Amino acid sequence: MYGSPRVEQTRGWRASRGRLARVALVVVLSGLLSALYILQVEAADEYALVARQNRLRPVPVRAPRGTIYDRHGQVVAENVVGYEVQIMPAPEDSLRARIARLAPVLGLDSLGTENILRRWSRQRHLPVTVTRDASPVAVARLEERRRDYPEVMVNEYPKRQYSAGAAVSNIVGYVAEISAGELETERFADYEQGRWIGKTGLELEYEELLGGEPGVRYLEIDARGRIESLLPEELGIPPIPGRDLHLYLDLDLQRFVAELFGDAEEFFGRPVRGGFAAIDPQTGGVLALYSHPTYDPNLFVGGIDQESYDRLREDPGIPLLDRASGTRQPPGSTFKLPVAAMALHLGVITPEEYMPIACSGGMAYQGRYARCWNVHGRQNLRLGLRNSCDVYFYQVGIRIGLRRYLEEGTKMGLGGRTGLDLPTEIASIFPSSPEDMERRLGYFPPENEIMSLSIGQGLVTLSPLKTAQVLVPIARADARALEPRLAQTDRPQPIANDFRISKEQVDILREGMRMVTSAGGTAALTGLLGWDFMGKTGTAQNSQGDDHGWFVGIGGPKDGPPEIVAAILIEAGLGGSDVSGWVGNAVNFYLSRKHGKEFVRYATPRERYRQGLGAWAVPAPVHYDNLIPGGPSAAADPEG
Repeated sequence: MYGSPRVEQTRGWRASRGRLARVALVVVLSGLLSALYILQVEAADEYALVARQNRLRPVPVRAPRGTIYDRHGQVVAENVVGYEVQIMPAPEDSLRARIARLAPVLGLDSLGTENILRRWSRQRHLPVTVTRDASPVAVARLEERRRDYPEVMVNEYPKRQYSAGAAVSNIVGYVAEISAGELETERFADYEQGRWIGKTGLELEYEELLGGEPGVRYLEIDARGRIESLLPEELGIPPIPGRDLHLYLDLDLQRFVAELFGDAEEFFGRPVRGGFAAIDPQTGGVLALYSHPTYDPNLFVGGIDQESYDRLREDPGIPLLDRASGTRQPPGSTFKLPVAAMALHLGVITPEEYMPIACSGGMAYQGRYARCWNVHGRQNLRLGLRNSCDVYFYQVGIRIGLRRYLEEGTKMGLGGRTGLDLPTEIASIFPSSPEDMERRLGYFPPENEIMSLSIGQGLVTLSPLKTAQVLVPIARADARALEPRLAQTDRPQPIANDFRISKEQVDILREGMRMVTSAGGTAALTGLLGWDFMGKTGTAQNSQGDDHGWFVGIGGPKDGPPEIVAAILIEAGLGGSDVSGWVGNAVNFYLSRKHGKEFVRYATPRERYRQGLGAWAVPAPVHYDNLIPGGPSAAADPEG
């Protein structure tokens, strides 16, 4: 009996569905078997590596920074052993609990905890640093209780140390962890969070040379994030140490200058602010560059605590400010030397010529009366320098003319940066034209503005470094100056200043400077009997208080070329003659050591008077045959 068509159709559909199910089951099983084969056989090594990697944590290894040496091989910056404490990454609640357990051992406070969590939030997969400067006592306590802190590791690392401390802070700067903002800059685009870099000074300027390249080591951890082992160094990537840096700096001279500023505070009976710069005129090498007050850069290594930073930031002396190359003041009468060089180059004066207007205490020009600091009578170039006579230099400036003065001074390199290899140097101000002055002042300058500019006042401001640099051409036979350098590298040193005068004209300026430091000069009590020492005082008006005191000195052997140019500025420090003795002492210190002579701590009559020692005779008056015999001049007042 035949079944109905509907029954036959149902049976066929069920049989077809059964076949499809069996086929599907075979396909699924085949896929599973295939995946199992790949997992167990073909990709076994790959997945084993992934599993292994899940148990490994990379730990950056800081590269030792290059050592910084002075010109004699003394260490300026080096590396010592430091201790860094880190904990393994974890959820924030767990991390807070771990930090709280460490706090009594490491002396952490609530602010420190928040800083740690901020660092963790940037790279949550890496071990987070709790402190970068753990004491040996704290490290010993952690090691003794290692089982209580399974998620903590203590690393030794090359910690930066500045042996000269506060004496070199404005030069070397300091290192610290790179910031989020710095990571976004083009210079540090390839750096990673946690890396230490130079923040200022030479550490920043030569970061790429000093910094090296960090390496990597690996930690093995268990499923709960506890440290099981630190894999051998050979399984990681070794760091590449930074290269060493050799300086022109004389570290002993730098320290001696720091002592001189201490003497200045004792003399004035109050805190002193100012800067000092010394340059080797033949190489352009910076022998000393000191700012006062200062700070200890070691405070910043590993991160400065908030209390110490607030103390520095709120200090009225602003110790974080570089007063040697990072501030500027009117140079006062020290600027009369480049003005004289300009006039000699232009041929508007001759050395022997006496100006038509004798100094009676001041003079008038185009409706303006400008005073001199004393009455000097008739003056020529050498006497004008010796007596620092403003009236003489008013007339020099008038002969040059305002526009030509600004244009020629710009060609001489009197404005702008010196080109020093320090990121903190700021540009000195010397307007390039009357129109430039108008942009700065808001009005077009009258022609009589030349009277202020010709004596280093008005819209002319220089740093101590720039002031020393501007006088370097007088210490060289070619009347030029190379860009100054702190580091001895192959970085080019172009000509920065060119007075464009002859050797004979250079000698004339030197003669005037020698008269400054001999009897009758404004710095007669600063003469050095054992050396060819010459200088120029400067007293710059200060609208905020006492005048600023400047002095620039050039020194060398009596039978050789000059070997050092040094400038000092004491802010609100009265006259240039008051501060000249410290430059004399610094020059004597440097030359005595360089030439193997016995160093006398108080070498100038001024300093010996101050110390209550028997004073030597003031250097005898200097006479030159081309001075008009009996030419009238008033005796100089030491306050000039």
